[in-house]
Amino acid sequence: MSIRQLLTKKKYHRIPLTFTKTNHFEVKATINEIEGNFILDTGASNSCVGFDAIEKFDLFAQDSDVKAAGAGATDMLTQVSKKNSIRIQLWSRKNIPLVLFDLTHVNTALITHEAEPVDGIIGADILKRGKAIIDYERTCLYLK
Repeated sequence: MSIRQLLTKKKYHRIPLTFTKTNHFEVKATINEIEGNFILDTGASNSCVGFDAIEKFDLFAQDSDVKAAGAGATDMLTQVSKKNSIRIQLWSRKNIPLVLFDLTHVNTALITHEAEPVDGIIGADILKRGKAIIDYERTCLYLK
């Protein structure tokens, strides 16, 4: 029995990933019924959306005392948006909090390397909730 057959039998959803020129995995995700492009980042503790996509995803932003750090930037101001829905193909969850912060530095780096900009990051919070398994060889994600 293959990994795919085993995980399908265990009610996991198989989600194809796109491997980019910057060696990232990208995935299409729908937040509040609006599709966007996201980097899959196992090292990001929280899933995030860029400030410039707040209106796109119809997010209610609240101020946050938490400072974000990552991808070479530290002490970035953040906001939080609670009670969002997320869907990645057939897998979905409600009441998802998202961290909002300036993703300009991330998208500038992606564009510099001829990759598409992203709306946000799918982090470990979503991956843990979905009991994620990443199949690097077959470039796909499994969520339960």
